[in-house]
Amino acid sequence: MMRLRPRSAPILATALAAVTVATLAAAAVTGMTGRSDPPPDAVAAEASARDVSTGDVSASALREREAARDWLLEREPGLAQARAEWGRDFYFTRAIYSGSRGWWGGGRGRGTWATDFPKADRQFLFILHRLLAMLDLHEWENPVALDDPELRRFPFLYMLEVGYMNLSEPEIEGLRGYLEAGGFLVVDDFWGEEAWYNFEYHMSRILPGRPIEPIPLDHPIFHQFYDIDEIKTVPAVNNAMRGRYEECWGPCPPTVSGIFDDDGELMVVINHNTDLGDAWEWSENPYYPIDRSTYAYELAINYIIYGLSH
Repeated sequence: MMRLRPRSAPILATALAAVTVATLAAAAVTGMTGRSDPPPDAVAAEASARDVSTGDVSASALREREAARDWLLEREPGLAQARAEWGRDFYFTRAIYSGSRGWWGGGRGRGTWATDFPKADRQFLFILHRLLAMLDLHEWENPVALDDPELRRFPFLYMLEVGYMNLSEPEIEGLRGYLEAGGFLVVDDFWGEEAWYNFEYHMSRILPGRPIEPIPLDHPIFHQFYDIDEIKTVPAVNNAMRGRYEECWGPCPPTVSGIFDDDGELMVVINHNTDLGDAWEWSENPYYPIDRSTYAYELAINYIIYGLSH
């Protein structure tokens, strides 16, 4: 297979600088800054979608979830446009899942799946389009629920804040089927032991018998487009501006681990104690450390090329 080589650092720096203009233009055209209002009854739907004692999904909860999805489809142009544009080479697909840390956590009532959404997705796609111009790229965000049959249309899936996820059986089955069919999952932005245990528990339900293993730095995923020779902590913007990178107490080293299939290929890549999405979202901020935003873009581009080529 032909080896893609990294573009020069000035090209990436120029692309990062151009994000500022693109972000302001997107906000002016789509009203992005006004699109963080929650859907009607979204918080109630999140809380009642599953009977915690039996795991059963009630008819009223299903109706509430459908209403929330209809709201999302109506207000998120990327999702609507994606469904009208089947057949593009790449969609940056974000997993919609059950779980929340309250109104002010992540999605402002939409659940933690919506942390950094949609700005992080749009800015990442802006850079990706400039660096991989040969890729037939869908240029909008593309959030899809784990139990949506359409999920299998998209070989790359991004999922974050998994320390707060609380998946229903249909979501477990949907993600399992997606991964077993050849889908590639990138997990991001969860910190500390408690969040790890919650994620590990859910993965044991999704892919029973498949262990989570460290990925060595000589693995091909770290050398698809850029050569990554160090795993770095990528901070949230507020911590970065205070000079603090970690979001958990005590030793909090960043790790990249994975789950492999029977042929030794990665099915899942797990970024723990780091926040790639916040780096994409705030890469235009002059106070955000450029070495960490550059690293976050480079690592994610490697993931995408690996996911699409294996």
